[in-house]
Amino acid sequence: MIKGIIFDLDGTLIDSMQIWYDVDRRFLMENGVENPPREISEKVKRMTVEQSSDFFIRQFSLKCTQEYVINRIEELVRIEYEERIPMKPQAMELLDYLDSKGIPYGIATATYSSLAEAVLKRHGIYDRMKFILTDREYPRGKKYPDIFMGAAELLGTNPEETLVAEDSLHSVKTAKNAGFITAAVYDKASEQDRTELEKISDYYFTSIKEIERLFI
Repeated sequence: MIKGIIFDLDGTLIDSMQIWYDVDRRFLMENGVENPPREISEKVKRMTVEQSSDFFIRQFSLKCTQEYVINRIEELVRIEYEERIPMKPQAMELLDYLDSKGIPYGIATATYSSLAEAVLKRHGIYDRMKFILTDREYPRGKKYPDIFMGAAELLGTNPEETLVAEDSLHSVKTAKNAGFITAAVYDKASEQDRTELEKISDYYFTSIKEIERLFI
């Protein structure tokens, strides 16, 4: 029934969510915000890069441009993506399995395209992806189904035969409402949403490798 997979990147294929929780506060502190709210990343994680940069400027009265915010945050996390961020446990084994079964897959992410490319190339899996779609191509982000519909078109599949693997609640909701098959994958950063994720997704997995079960 499933003919292709759309993977989220951060928190699903790679173990990077803590980096983003740290970098938001680092950026604000270096721009004069002495005690950034600890929940600030929760507020912006559903936003696109452009939306979150505008939010920072407005919320904290920053004397900088949207372009500066975007570029500086990318600079702060770049070394992590280029040198340090690991894949989620058993993610590589899953990709090997999908390749052996001839199941195509690609990535739909809110992460900067340059960072996504860097981490995927470092792990040697960039060329295995049929596509990498980001907010640059779909600026409305994952609150809207555009990015998932575009990904399915590139896979050559219909939503009802396409699995969307995500760790975030709002993305699972969007994909589910658009008619996709959904698999919520556990990540510590979304642990507070686990009950609802288990309720609304078609499948809930504590390890990404468990997706293999859908093809046995």
